[in-house]
Amino acid sequence: MGKLYLVPTPIGNLEDMTLRAIRVLKEVDVILAEDTRTSGKLLQHFEISTPMQSHHMHNEHKTVDALVRRMQAGETVALISDAGTPAISDPGFLLTRACVENRIEVDCLPGATAFVPALVNSGLPNDKFIFEGFLPIKKGRQTRLKFLAEETRTMVFYESPHKLLKTLANFVEYFGAERAVSVSRELTKLYEETIRGSVEEVLTHFTDKPPKGEIVIVVSGKK
Repeated sequence: MGKLYLVPTPIGNLEDMTLRAIRVLKEVDVILAEDTRTSGKLLQHFEISTPMQSHHMHNEHKTVDALVRRMQAGETVALISDAGTPAISDPGFLLTRACVENRIEVDCLPGATAFVPALVNSGLPNDKFIFEGFLPIKKGRQTRLKFLAEETRTMVFYESPHKLLKTLANFVEYFGAERAVSVSRELTKLYEETIRGSVEEVLTHFTDKPPKGEIVIVVSGKK
């Protein structure tokens, strides 16, 4: 019986790649990559020559059964995403579930995940929190925001730069202009920054200075 490794990759700074992750990626039979072009640069940097195969949200439903059979036949497989830990707002859950159901061993290595440093450096309570990932774009968005308006735990969201202003404006409407928020962008990269304040203050900041890069939003719960 083979094995599935879920291997986190850096969210920006390549120095965050762990020694164990490099070793595993060199030893497995195949690496499943969300984007082989993006991952190819990472593997080349660490001199990893293991064969790659494309595995992303558009084909994972079709490839899971074949991958399970390969692991049942003895192959070892590593799954990586473009950045961070697989299955956290990225492909990975379906294959992991299939392996568990077929009693194939799954080993998730510790490593980079964008929401953890954003939550910790937000200054907001992090003893209890919920991770929401990306909000629905259209259908179900208002319903979700109305539900979250009553949430008392700290909330963590992912957002793209061109939708940040819309999301912050939604927070003003549903959570209130004075709700505390922290927005981190370009984590671990050269232009990393975290802007903290009320939702209204942070919305004004990014209205004046349009954001770039991947974004994590941390919002305080209802008091």
